Amino acid sequence: MHQLGQGCITTASDVDTIVFDWGTIHFLCEERVTGAKSISFGTVVLEPGKGHIRHNHPDADEIIFFMSGEGDQMVDDHAPVRCSSGACVWIPKGVYHSTVNTGTGPLTVAVAYIPAGSEQALRHDPAVKIIPAGQG
Repeated sequence: MHQLGQGCITTASDVDTIVFDWGTIHFLCEERVTGAKSISFGTVVLEPGKGHIRHNHPDADEIIFFMSGEGDQMVDDHAPVRCSSGACVWIPKGVYHSTVNTGTGPLTVAVAYIPAGSEQALRHDPAVKIIPAGQG
């Protein structure tokens, strides 16, 4: 991590790797890493045919930006919409949603939670494996 006055620059090697059977997450900006309390941000890689099941975040909006690959994005229990690179999804707090990789390769998305904090639930999921920064 490069500290720049009150800001900083992080890379995946600076943060924990959060591993599930459906993919991996790197939270590049969260309070435990950067001190940020107003927003958290990270990257998620979903494996082909895998996804993050229907869930919600009662206390935060979420933005999902599709970086590469393609997947079905469900929001507010409406029929899923096929999304690919360049698609941006806004999910208001409390709204149920899911993301499933429908492609043949990895689906990479960037996610942000506003305000920060909802990402911490992932660390407490019984199915999680956390690889500490610098070891993954």
